[in-house]
Amino acid sequence: MSPHATQIFKERGVDVDVKLGMGPDELIECIYQYDGLAVRSSTKVTREVLSAAKELKVIGRAGIGVDNLDIEAATAAGICVMNTPLGNSITTAEHAISLIMSLSRHIPLANASTQAGKWEKSKFMGVEIMGKTLGIIGCGNVGAVVADRAQGLKMRVISYDPYLSHERATELGIEKVELDELFSRSDFISLHTPLTDATRNIINFEAITKMKKGVRIVNCARGDLIVEKDLKKGLETGHIAAAGLDVFVKEPAKTNILFGMENVVATPHLGASTTEAQEKVATQVAEQMADFLISGAVTNALNMPSVTAEEAPRLKPYLLLAKQLGSFAGQVTESALKGLVIEYEGHAAELNIRPLTAIIIEGLLSPLMVSVNMVNAPVIAKERNIHVSEVKHERASAYQTLIRLTVETENQTRSIAGTLFAGSRPRIVEIKDIPIDAELGPNMLFITNKDKPGLIGSLGMALGEANINIATFHLGRATPGGDAIALIEIDGAPGKLVMDEICKLEHVVQVKALTF
Repeated sequence: MSPHATQIFKERGVDVDVKLGMGPDELIECIYQYDGLAVRSSTKVTREVLSAAKELKVIGRAGIGVDNLDIEAATAAGICVMNTPLGNSITTAEHAISLIMSLSRHIPLANASTQAGKWEKSKFMGVEIMGKTLGIIGCGNVGAVVADRAQGLKMRVISYDPYLSHERATELGIEKVELDELFSRSDFISLHTPLTDATRNIINFEAITKMKKGVRIVNCARGDLIVEKDLKKGLETGHIAAAGLDVFVKEPAKTNILFGMENVVATPHLGASTTEAQEKVATQVAEQMADFLISGAVTNALNMPSVTAEEAPRLKPYLLLAKQLGSFAGQVTESALKGLVIEYEGHAAELNIRPLTAIIIEGLLSPLMVSVNMVNAPVIAKERNIHVSEVKHERASAYQTLIRLTVETENQTRSIAGTLFAGSRPRIVEIKDIPIDAELGPNMLFITNKDKPGLIGSLGMALGEANINIATFHLGRATPGGDAIALIEIDGAPGKLVMDEICKLEHVVQVKALTF
């Protein structure tokens, strides 16, 4: 990685160690002491590594491919995973175009022959690429650049990508097709799709039989996209004219069944190997990780909502409010969770609500289980069949901004709402449809009771006898003499004996000690 990354970390106030060439055991042995881990493609961040990473908060992949990272295990551990999808897009795309040109004109073989003094001009008859059809499998960041460069060379471009919209295809000036049609029409095929269960071995014997005879295949993405023995057979029969490969199933590829074939051009995973790309990905990953660790900004995350550096300061008070609301709901919940509806009104509805929702779920689940944060909380909720809904309201509200949670359990449905006072101070304004106005302190008592005379006095006496001071006292009621609530900030946590005494007080229905 470029030394510039180290410089950026230090300038942002992050201590950094550079450790190169570490084996898996060495990484496992030392990872426990780090908050962040920046890697390239050769470092395997496995479940075993993550189990040892007790303090790890973020992993930054300097580059686009993340199949060397166990994202599922990282998410379960609450670790944010980032990459730099744009840093080497141009470099990788240019390498793909270089391989297309090399295959069409036999450049590597012709170079070796000429330098050997053979001058075999007639042996290296090539083909023009102008007017040929290029089929791109995966038209994301890199594929789109390849399409643009190929069009500059007057090639016709078609693409298979399930996530490519027709509008985006039109914008790129390419034709979106199904995979079989791409196989049958393409003179050249270039792979630019991530490695997933759906794309693994996408080029196999069956796929090759559907291709136009004389097709040329380029792979600058991942080696496992191609079944190498099937590609070799296609090359030997002449059904595939040539292949340009920058990636292989097993790397480093010191030996391979495709090596030594005259119609194969092989390079050692050079797609991102330019000075400019190395500088870009190093700079980007350092900036992204430093922003996350210092300010909470989230950029190019693969397992949590993104929060830009500009959004982070504006979101900060809302994140605090969201966490308090979720934590309150979680601490008063006594039966299994079934669903959660989160409503955003006023200014809150205009925000990037995905991180707010994530931190609400974190707050809701944290009192019920350990090791929950905003990275893994949505996944945990889904695994436990807790249905989460988000609603944005454009309607007028009594508050400039409002967030309301409605929690459904096996036994009841309970709601809580909050706002920001003076734009930055969270306040609870409604519990179980009962209006209240309270700020939350570190230690709170939440009491549901009947609205009857004498409760406040007897409650004050019970706390006084236990030598517990009352900091603030907030009341709300549905109707005179009906259901009522109290939120009381106290100096210190009450013990079990105190809680038992409060529960015995006349008109008290329920009491909960809450911490924030």
